[in-house]
Amino acid sequence: MATPITATAFVAALKKEGVRVEEVRDWRNHNRNHKGPWGPVHGVMIHHTVTSGSKETVDLIYDGRADLPGPLSHGCITKDGTVHLTGHGRANHAGLGDDDVLRAVIAERGLPTPNERNTDGNRYFYGFECENLGDGEDPWPEEQLDAIERAAAALCRHHGWGARSVVGHLEWTDQKSDPRGFTMDALRERIADRLK
Repeated sequence: MATPITATAFVAALKKEGVRVEEVRDWRNHNRNHKGPWGPVHGVMIHHTVTSGSKETVDLIYDGRADLPGPLSHGCITKDGTVHLTGHGRANHAGLGDDDVLRAVIAERGLPTPNERNTDGNRYFYGFECENLGDGEDPWPEEQLDAIERAAAALCRHHGWGARSVVGHLEWTDQKSDPRGFTMDALRERIADRLK
């Protein structure tokens, strides 16, 4: 059981990990907490945005869409490797997923294939939306992959978690394909090396 990181500690943890941080508008008070609890937190979820254009992408993640209000994650990682902080509290990023996956994340063991949508992931996961078209062809610059690694590691280090606490949206629910263009196993290897 982990209490969510404070906004101030979040910024400090990211910067300590060497992340370039941009604080977006009123992100510290921007959340969906009126829709349900946030926490205890158990892991970090990685997404792709299916967008291009950094400014437009960050604005979308902060504001949301007509059918899904923002914030759509806690941070938006653009192709230049900047982590734009877009929310602190409950965010509309994970949606419903598999309770078996949540138990595996908590135990930091291999993940089962998700086959149920019975658990509110917005309560239990930090989320990073990463600027990419998600078509398997749009490149992932090394600066961006490095920032994803560092941002996830910062939260893992803060909470004393290992790399198995970092999951992709596609590992949480069988309804999603993100992130597409790199494997979560490869990302977890990078995070594990960083946490040594």
